[in-house]
Amino acid sequence: MHGTMAASSHRIMLGPLVAAVDQGTSSTRFLVFNSKTAELLSHHQVEIKQSFPKEGWVEEDPKEILQSVYECMERTCEKLTQLNIDISNIKAIGVTNQRETTLVWDKETGEPLYNAIVWLDLRTQSTVERLINKTPGRNKNHLKHKTGLPISTYFSAVKLRWLMDNVDEVREAVVSHRAMFGTVDSWLIWCLTGGKSGGVHCTDVTNASRTMLFNIHTLDWDPELCKYFGIPMEILPRVRSSSEIYGLMKISSSLKSGALSGIPISGCLGDQSAALVGQMCFQDGQAKNTYGTGCFLLRNTGAKPVMSDHGLLTTVAYKLGRDQPACYALEGSVAIAGAVVRWLQDNLGIIESHEELEKLAASVGTSYGCYFVPAFSGLYAPYWEPSARGIICGLTQFTNKRHLAFAALEAVCFQTREILDAMNQDSGIPLTQLQVDGGMTSNRLLMQLQADILCIPVVKPSMPETTALGAAMAAGAAEGVSVWSLSPEDLSEVTSEKFEPQINPEESEFRYARWKKAVQKSMNWETTEPLGNGNGESSIFSSAPLGFYIFGSMLMLVGAKYLAGLH
Repeated sequence: MHGTMAASSHRIMLGPLVAAVDQGTSSTRFLVFNSKTAELLSHHQVEIKQSFPKEGWVEEDPKEILQSVYECMERTCEKLTQLNIDISNIKAIGVTNQRETTLVWDKETGEPLYNAIVWLDLRTQSTVERLINKTPGRNKNHLKHKTGLPISTYFSAVKLRWLMDNVDEVREAVVSHRAMFGTVDSWLIWCLTGGKSGGVHCTDVTNASRTMLFNIHTLDWDPELCKYFGIPMEILPRVRSSSEIYGLMKISSSLKSGALSGIPISGCLGDQSAALVGQMCFQDGQAKNTYGTGCFLLRNTGAKPVMSDHGLLTTVAYKLGRDQPACYALEGSVAIAGAVVRWLQDNLGIIESHEELEKLAASVGTSYGCYFVPAFSGLYAPYWEPSARGIICGLTQFTNKRHLAFAALEAVCFQTREILDAMNQDSGIPLTQLQVDGGMTSNRLLMQLQADILCIPVVKPSMPETTALGAAMAAGAAEGVSVWSLSPEDLSEVTSEKFEPQINPEESEFRYARWKKAVQKSMNWETTEPLGNGNGESSIFSSAPLGFYIFGSMLMLVGAKYLAGLH
């Protein structure tokens, strides 16, 4: 829109608007869409601080998360007003969120009782090993028939168990019936609908299906699973569909404008499910891959949950209405994709921005035999190997930071190829092209590399915010709102860009085989429960024979020095 003239004449044309909160691992966004055209009108984004208190631990501050949502709402409303768009046209708000991240708060004070434990966090590794050792035949898939998931550090139940075992405030609140558990969606919806003054404590089927406490067949919390993890069912949120009115926005002192109060919150989807909806993958067999902090490939399997034989998860894709059937998906989850860029930037300091990563990598056009397996949080699909750690191999004196930058981008593509292969083996029908979205898709080199490594075209929509779009669609389509039609003939045409493979398949296969070799070398690194000296660090003295040996060597050295001094 050019100038106010265009804007004011445009103002009359806009139909009902729908907004979405997109609370991801590394940032929060608030976006406003036109429900008739799916056009993005305005948005605002705020980065979220992640803290790493100990090795393998990842936390975020629940109050900072909430504050970032208010700030994004406030700024987006200001931008809309500047564009001369009437905020009272916003008819519904959807919520989409990083999944599995675990929070516990006090329902009487409204205060969080600990930081949010992020999905990537590894502190529960010893709990997971203990649980797996307890199962018949030490089988990590012991609960898969009900949950669709392997026992892993990734899911909420083990994080919640850790909080109850290790944080006094949490344990006391549970005993005195003041504790509420929730994933990020539940925390946000509870706060936005009034918090301690009548906030709604709920979640949707997609987020619930990532906790390991939810039965994906009955679509409800499972008493046996809760008993297995020792979790009282009263602290759990109520499970609802992904598209219905949960409650209304309450005026908050944090939201100066008060502009959004009274608007229904009527859509809720875990971020990967939301991207599936935003990419319009409503048919059995349609799939999308999202490149965010991690990388997530989901394939719609229709009304039946399909169990994987190749290390994929079975998850609830969406349930768009109280009386609608649930749809399921197979999911390939990769923990580290965009996070590798942040690591090269914050930890190694070899780049200043993600644009610089693309430039560096493009300047060499090859990794020159260098392979980077970013198993910072162990390996997820298809291996589910928590003992793996990150490695960079194939280094020579020739290798420089440009090759490392290229290897980092290739790592994202190779990990996607592994989950795509698993997906094709499970379904028996290979994908002929890959629909992609997420922040990293703005990297054109990455998209071309991805097509080359998969040997199929990669298709990217020109509006990259498909996760938020999915949440807005769910919210706008909810009964009682009904401003967004999801029937196939009403879905707007999406413009997209296609990347065709450009290298010969032999070269692609050779590089992929080398990658597989590198992955094998990253495994079985952290194998035992850490023998701590109180702060999670293991000490070489914690092994008695080694301790004696080192102590003895020191004595001999001191003795030798002493004797030398006598001559």
